Amino acid sequence: MKKILVMEDESNIRSFVVINLRRSGYEPIEAATGTEALEKVKANPDISLALLDVMLPDIDGFEVCRRIRASGSKMGIIMLTAKSQEIDKVTGLMTGADDYVTKPFSPAELTARVDALIRRLGNDEDDENAEIVSGPFVLNPRNRTLEKNGQRLKLTQIEYQLMKLFLENPGKAMSREDILTAVWGADFSGELKTVDVNIRRLRIKIETDATEPEYITTVWGYGYKWGY
Repeated sequence: MKKILVMEDESNIRSFVVINLRRSGYEPIEAATGTEALEKVKANPDISLALLDVMLPDIDGFEVCRRIRASGSKMGIIMLTAKSQEIDKVTGLMTGADDYVTKPFSPAELTARVDALIRRLGNDEDDENAEIVSGPFVLNPRNRTLEKNGQRLKLTQIEYQLMKLFLENPGKAMSREDILTAVWGADFSGELKTVDVNIRRLRIKIETDATEPEYITTVWGYGYKWGY
């Protein structure tokens, strides 16, 4: 049974989410504050996915997300926000989240997004073991790592899958729709900008100058390609 951290300060919403996760076969771990959430993450290194509310009284969801990623954890992260502004969605993705759900949400929508992310995070189980080499990069599917010039880069699950997709398709222009389907799954109900924000985040990690990308190049009006 996969563990899901539920960080939400409103007890009625948290209980609502927990009940529906249990019905779907997950083991919820509750946290009412950011501090409590970080303690639960430390005590439960086998957490598969975290649902992080953005607005909390102590540490906001963005900061909790940053700290989880800074620890090296590759767990799935979905941000829960009551706001619909673009900046909240972009901020969540840039801090390391894999997806976001805007309140109010239905039990079916939230469970579907959790199920979809859990499936995506497990897609690597059937990966071939052969390393993929491209210029200064070496991607190792066995331990799901990426090195540049011998230095290991910290990637989230989604960033790893993006890199694997690009390295397996060198020089091929891929549309945002193609990338969204390949990495997030055909049943993903998120928006195309999810691709753009995650590409931006990945460029910061792999490019010498993210504003002048050498490896992940933009195909204007279409998508991206691995240009090395």
